[in-house]
Amino acid sequence: MATLSYIIWNGNPEIFSVGSFALRWYGLFFALGFLISQQILYYMFRKEGKPEKDVDTLTIYMIVATILGARLGHVLFYQPEIIWQEPLSIFLPFEFSPFKFTGLQGLASHGGAIGILFALWLYSRKRKPGQNYFQILDRIVILVALTGALIRLGNFFNSEIIGTPTDKPWGIVFTGRLTESLKDDRIDPDHIVKDMVYVQNDSLPAGENGRKPITIYIFFKPQATEAQAAGLINDRVVPLLSGRLYEYFDETPQLRLDYKIARPDAEGFVAKINTVGIARHPGQLYEAISCVILFLVLFAIWNRHRQHLVTGRIFGIFLVWCFGMRIVIEFLKENQEAFEDRLPINMGQILSIPLVVAGIIILVYTSRKKESKNT
Repeated sequence: MATLSYIIWNGNPEIFSVGSFALRWYGLFFALGFLISQQILYYMFRKEGKPEKDVDTLTIYMIVATILGARLGHVLFYQPEIIWQEPLSIFLPFEFSPFKFTGLQGLASHGGAIGILFALWLYSRKRKPGQNYFQILDRIVILVALTGALIRLGNFFNSEIIGTPTDKPWGIVFTGRLTESLKDDRIDPDHIVKDMVYVQNDSLPAGENGRKPITIYIFFKPQATEAQAAGLINDRVVPLLSGRLYEYFDETPQLRLDYKIARPDAEGFVAKINTVGIARHPGQLYEAISCVILFLVLFAIWNRHRQHLVTGRIFGIFLVWCFGMRIVIEFLKENQEAFEDRLPINMGQILSIPLVVAGIIILVYTSRKKESKNT
């Protein structure tokens, strides 16, 4: 009986595209996070007898704070050089040369957290009954956990925030970046690639540290000549495998290309490439699962104890769990920027530590507050 040794993931980050505009799974999951959270918040406000119209105001605060905070956080924490090199790219969701809609590339969860904390402080100044700063935080962080899970699922479709190499059977070889690259006009200017398929190559032994032999089949359109196919493979694909996509493939000198007709009754050449993929921890899914569990736990606490909930308790649990798990999972993820390789722990862990400490302080305070009520 065959056993699972690794998984090949060729996820397409785009749902569909029209010209230079593309609707991506990341954007969809990001939007769904806010839409679903808004409906849950309506339910929570109804149960607590609070005005539902306040939910609309809170939603606006949250959307603006999350996007601005996450984008500015990424720039400040990970790529400050953008400020003086490409300042317009901080908030513009497209490239000019060539013109292409890209969305906001680079969002930091810690920046989003800071933005949310600030926005909710501004909202709490309205001094609405039952909606002081920590009361609002207790409710909102439940929804933040759910939204965080959906955003990490979007990262998975983007094949980004990848984990370290692993030989675990659930290790994933992310091949989507190669597929996406071959859709680029700069890589395939003649548009001769029709499709790509990735399969495990069981005829060769697996290497160490997540190295897995795989076979890539590139199907060319009928009008493509064998010379065009060979040129694209040798001049474009091989450099991608051994260069820009080094995090996903470990190209070796044993690369072998075989060209043949796909099927006797079909037209078009097929390029067969034997190479090595790197199986990695699905760090995005680890965080998504952690966030789903956190959402369920926090919602259960609110649902069961909302009548006598100690203010700040849920917020404290959120900080300790969310950012404590972030510290742990970061050990299984690759650093996002090169400068992090010189640090004893990466930037995500450094930024998480004070938030975990703050959560512990809040839990200690709320525990004493409860004890004082019972005495």
